[in-house]
Amino acid sequence: MDRIVLLGRGGAGKSTLARRLGDRTGAPVIELDAHFWQPGLAPTPPEAWAIAQAELIEQPRWVMDGDLGPYDVVGPRLVAADTIVVLDFGLARCAWRAVRRSRERMEFWIWIALWRRRNRPGLLRAAQATGAEVVVLSSPRQVEAWLARMCP
Repeated sequence: MDRIVLLGRGGAGKSTLARRLGDRTGAPVIELDAHFWQPGLAPTPPEAWAIAQAELIEQPRWVMDGDLGPYDVVGPRLVAADTIVVLDFGLARCAWRAVRRSRERMEFWIWIALWRRRNRPGLLRAAQATGAEVVVLSSPRQVEAWLARMCP
């Protein structure tokens, strides 16, 4: 695992898993939110986001943490990944984690409520089309078991 992409609805634990993977593999962690959101939480336009990702994926090793919902252009990072992890946790768990983490705009809550139906199918199709290993984890227990197998 040299190039790992983490996807999932808000509050699923992508950033936490990214830090753990970075610590265990030695790969740098790239938090996509920090590169994507402009002042005032304005999204980066799709063309500019694709270019920014092209620069980020040039590194030989990385863990990329982020699922930017309807604003995202996932293709560049998915094609470059050798491992794609989808955190498919339930809405209640993710909403609880998000409430504890920070205040969010209504748009965020709509996205996490509809993620499994609107975003997940397309993300899985795109991930499976890359030839990378695609791992879907549906609980913290599955995350721990996968980490123990992949990064002992």
